[in-house]
Amino acid sequence: MTTGVYADAVGMGAELARLRRDLHREPETGLHLPRTQERVLGALDGLPLEISTGASLSSVTAVLRGTAPGDAAPVLLRGDMDALPVAEASGEEFAATNGAMHACGHDLHTAGLVGAARLLCARRGALAGDVVFMFQPGEEGHNGAGAMIDEGVLDAAGRRVEHAYGLHVNANAVPHGLVTGTHGPAMAGSYTLDVTVRGTGGHGSRPAFATDPLAAAAEMVGALRPAVARRVEPFEPVVVTVGLFQAGTAVNVIPDVATFRATVRMFDPALEPVLRQAFAESLRGIATAHRVEVDFELRERYPALINTSSEVDFVARVAPAVLGEERFALEAHPVMGSEDFSRVLDAVPGAFLRLGACPVDADPAKAPSNHASTARFDDTVLPLGAALLAGLAIDRLAA
Repeated sequence: MTTGVYADAVGMGAELARLRRDLHREPETGLHLPRTQERVLGALDGLPLEISTGASLSSVTAVLRGTAPGDAAPVLLRGDMDALPVAEASGEEFAATNGAMHACGHDLHTAGLVGAARLLCARRGALAGDVVFMFQPGEEGHNGAGAMIDEGVLDAAGRRVEHAYGLHVNANAVPHGLVTGTHGPAMAGSYTLDVTVRGTGGHGSRPAFATDPLAAAAEMVGALRPAVARRVEPFEPVVVTVGLFQAGTAVNVIPDVATFRATVRMFDPALEPVLRQAFAESLRGIATAHRVEVDFELRERYPALINTSSEVDFVARVAPAVLGEERFALEAHPVMGSEDFSRVLDAVPGAFLRLGACPVDADPAKAPSNHASTARFDDTVLPLGAALLAGLAIDRLAA
């Protein structure tokens, strides 16, 4: 069924690269991406698709109706479209200059999904079911997948999709052109820990006449990891990283308030109450010792992304047939990054895969990572991503 898919994708490679670079020059962040949405709609124009746009976000949902005999359950393919609030320093001739950057490769995801749509539209007569193309804003911390689910993307074909596939490019770590997948947990659940410490300000020369929230908060930051280590078995991956600390206005003033925020990553949601209790005991104990008050909140942002093992086995069969034997490998370990495609896989069986897009002149072990201002992605991998997504839909509908 997938014969010729990759060759056809290679044939449109230059066009997909142009689209990707146009998207890269004008990145947009968050849930509202009007220019990006316009480019996607233009790229899909003329194809036999039923297209709708989001009400609360600049999403694009396109449905392809297969016309072959049969009644296979719909398949969903997803590409996210938003950029990051990062000033680009990649040195690419098509680098963005508006203070945002496609530093996570979502421009490649968008162009690749357009390519998959074109490949599948050309094979419409061989498809015994429907394909839903999910062009999603707001992956970078805005729960765009959740918003699209609320607006009905999983039922866009008229019946619930039963298989879903997503693909994410990597600027480093994964060798160029290699597709990888993981059975079961693939990406961590993401939580945010917000902590506010309140004391009584005063003169920096007389700390005995104040209750210093800054000193207490600094001690709390250092105590977070030991609190986890004493409550969670060492073979359970948990990451706690404080990325924001705010306190004070002058060198000789003890402030009234200090705040900090941390990201907490884990795969097992059963650990959340354990960590909540550990943080509570540690933070409150330190607050008591410093005679300050502390409030904290641990909030889930995204659940862990769990691949369906049978779907990963399916990918392991299809990917070599479409792309070649050397193009697919199973990963030994999941990654601690998070992804809101987990919302989709919470509702639908499927798999989320990685594609190495490190430039061929760079060492994947040393190249800048996703989210770096210097990150670079090689758009010659676009035919691989487009062909793989199309091939998965073709073989799943045939199965």
